Amino acid sequence: MKSMHTVIATALLLTAGFIASDAYAGQEGRCRACHAFDNSNKMGPGLMGIFGRKAGTHEGFAYGDSLKNGGWEWDEEKLRKWIYDAPEAIKEFTGDPNAKTKMPKYKMDGKKADQIIEFLKGLK
Repeated sequence: MKSMHTVIATALLLTAGFIASDAYAGQEGRCRACHAFDNSNKMGPGLMGIFGRKAGTHEGFAYGDSLKNGGWEWDEEKLRKWIYDAPEAIKEFTGDPNAKTKMPKYKMDGKKADQIIEFLKGLK
């Protein structure tokens, strides 16, 4: 009987893990490859609280000069342009035709971009 309880408990834990992972299974799942959804950093900075944050200021992340000196805050408009084509967006946002970012262009727009932006808005 004890082994049956162990099997049931294990199944419940695995199911809970699958349900939790579904929260990141949408378009925002692509972000997870490089970004954490909390305050930790990965290849890219953590995305917790990105709305209203000044670009290039997430603590503990080594930004390039273009982002460190960017001078803008992340809002829906900027994030929409960023997730569509970050290499072009950084040039527009900084006014520097030589500005660079490590983030590649993803060409995500429309419903895909809406999903990501709504997800990021919820990271508070």
